[in-house]
Amino acid sequence: MSLQENAIYPAPPEYNTFKKKIQELTGIDLDAYKYQIHRRIHMLMQRWAVKSYDEYYKTIANNPEKLREFLDYLTINVTEFFRNANRWWELRDNIIPQMYKDLGHQRIKLWSAGCSTGEEPYSLAILAMETKVATPQPVLAGDIDQGVLQKAQGGVYQKRQITNAPKEWVAKYFTDVSGDNVQVKKEVKDKVKFKHMNLIKDHFESGFDIILCRNVVIYFGAETKSALYRKFFDALRPGGYLMTGATEQIFDHKTIGFESAGPFLYKRPKK
Repeated sequence: MSLQENAIYPAPPEYNTFKKKIQELTGIDLDAYKYQIHRRIHMLMQRWAVKSYDEYYKTIANNPEKLREFLDYLTINVTEFFRNANRWWELRDNIIPQMYKDLGHQRIKLWSAGCSTGEEPYSLAILAMETKVATPQPVLAGDIDQGVLQKAQGGVYQKRQITNAPKEWVAKYFTDVSGDNVQVKKEVKDKVKFKHMNLIKDHFESGFDIILCRNVVIYFGAETKSALYRKFFDALRPGGYLMTGATEQIFDHKTIGFESAGPFLYKRPKK
């Protein structure tokens, strides 16, 4: 049986031990994910020509570069500013202005859940600045991967990652640092608070007006997804919104309590 096939059939004891060690090392519970993530684990094992799970774990645990490669391969930390731009303009043109009317003020609490290397929370901060949001606190940006959080705090990105941003925003909120790179300005950084978070296990704050969790749960199993969306529901204030990724429709949103508010947009009812 090939290593890839091992991910389909009942896992051998050695793989279960490997998963427990990985959880202790990284905080990631691999059992919460669907088959595809296990297939990726075994594909990387083959790529490295590792013959045993014990050797695989030692390679990851004792080599920071291998650990980084392992986490990047699992979580696919590739994103850009204002990804799926129409969803952002929906927030700008409709959702946030309607919130001002409903709330009677412009104080909005924002969270980018699974923020990866920071493009999404910085986009959210820029959008908040452009729509005159009076945030009671910086945009919360959480991720389980310490490495991507460190990169996010640096705020340096390739120019190709900001192609969706309006040109006037690029000049306003970014600084050239080299021929191919830009850096978000300090006033944008000051609007974001990065935090190490495990979405599955950690307790969430409450009272959020908008939560973005996009392109994060695609490898989660159905039970884990449902439990996470229930946690998001509880973290929203009545009338708050959850936006998911373009492939992450919540099929049981009515059972959880959400109302559909548009494509991949869900609202916690006011009552």
